[in-house]
Amino acid sequence: MHAQTRRQREVLELIVRHIDSNGYRPSYAVIARKLGLRSRAGIARIVRDLETQGLLTRRRENGHFYIDTGARSGDLDGGSNVTIEWLDIPKEHDFREPWQDRPLILPEFMLGFQTPERIRAFRVPDDEMSADGICVDDVALVELRQFVRDGDRVVAVLDQSRTVLRKYYRAGAQIELRSGEVRKTDRDGKLIRLEADSVEIKGLFRGLLRPVA
Repeated sequence: MHAQTRRQREVLELIVRHIDSNGYRPSYAVIARKLGLRSRAGIARIVRDLETQGLLTRRRENGHFYIDTGARSGDLDGGSNVTIEWLDIPKEHDFREPWQDRPLILPEFMLGFQTPERIRAFRVPDDEMSADGICVDDVALVELRQFVRDGDRVVAVLDQSRTVLRKYYRAGAQIELRSGEVRKTDRDGKLIRLEADSVEIKGLFRGLLRPVA
């Protein structure tokens, strides 16, 4: 998926193109200079944010940090098609349809700087996230990840049987899963709160496909 802010996109694109052209990652000083910035600490913070989003990784070798993006400069302008598998979840009732037995074929540019191996498709089972523009039968693109933060939209398996797309919040020893609409009480019975070991986080919501009506 794409970086969340314009500055993050600029930094990520600069890193990718520099690695493609020179064979090594640029220093924070080089990135700051090319972007007309003075603060190397600010660049370091942006790199950490990109790492949190899964758009690049840093590795330490021989006392030095190296940056891997998994992207090529050609990826920035599009490219060929990629195959996206469906998320591995328990089969639920008769919700699954025959067309879900085949992987999705998407233009490569739709994944941004993610790789197909990190992305799965998930058919949204209800309208509980409609306030966020996510509706039943939409196809969510999900980044495989178990570490998430409060407020993230996640796909989670509940009690090894039911799978939902909700907003994640930690509530002590429990996990709270909320709909797109803010709910501070459980008067309508739609707020989900379970023990942490009853909730399996499958991944982080990254994008949306909507069938033509």
